[in-house]
Amino acid sequence: MLWFLCAGGTACFEALKDVTGKQTLKALDEYAVLFGFMSVGAVLLFGLQLLTGGFPTIGPQFGLALLAGGSLNILAYTLYVRAIKVAELSLTVPLITLTPLFLLATSPLIVQEWPTWADAVGVLLLVVGSYILNWQPAAQRSVWAPLAAIVQNQGSRLMLGAAFLWSITSNFDKIGTLNSSPLFWGMSLFIVIAVGMVPLMFRAKSSFRDVSQHIRLLGITGLLNASGISLQFLALTLAPVAQVIAVKRLSALIAVVLGHFVFQEPGMQKRLLGAAIMVSGVAIMALR
Repeated sequence: MLWFLCAGGTACFEALKDVTGKQTLKALDEYAVLFGFMSVGAVLLFGLQLLTGGFPTIGPQFGLALLAGGSLNILAYTLYVRAIKVAELSLTVPLITLTPLFLLATSPLIVQEWPTWADAVGVLLLVVGSYILNWQPAAQRSVWAPLAAIVQNQGSRLMLGAAFLWSITSNFDKIGTLNSSPLFWGMSLFIVIAVGMVPLMFRAKSSFRDVSQHIRLLGITGLLNASGISLQFLALTLAPVAQVIAVKRLSALIAVVLGHFVFQEPGMQKRLLGAAIMVSGVAIMALR
């Protein structure tokens, strides 16, 4: 059950990262925030890598996994940070639990992990949960309105895009980790994302100086992100991709609660119910 503990730890760090990240987005734009906490995370993981015995042996598939995973993660993280900037945390973050739904298609193609009958039950619960999450009784004119709301809300659309991209990158994460080590893969990925954000910083509203002025909060966000990612990649070496990502999505429940108490977001009970149903669907898919 070590993989479960690692994935559960990832969920906790992810939810806390969402809160500190959204807080930082009040002062900086998404490009600056992403560049800042990825740079901090890369430095932290590099130092930890040195402390734990240096660099691992690199496998033959590492380079391709890093190129593909790094490129897609730049886009995925940009969509994710933009989503929590423009919409409520408790409404957007639970949509990340749809990643296992997309994994049903991507995992067989990339790492040859195949779905089972339990995955069909999980998918049904994911759809029901997302329906409840977007249900607004006073405003509904159609039973399809909650599903349409997912598409119409900018933050929801962005988060769905991130969820889909992460269903692809999660498979490359597993390949990259197996061809190096969890720490080295995380460090390499963060470096690629941070470097990839540099050109975007020149079109950002926030400058490198602005990033330095908010380095404390960005440092906390980077530390939380680095800790969560390290545990996730360790878990990927011990269990199938879908199971690890499924447990990681418990962060959705934590994010709904934190969104209510930290940012005074409304509708906690309804959104918590929707997120809980979605997480239960993910759990069925993971524990089959």
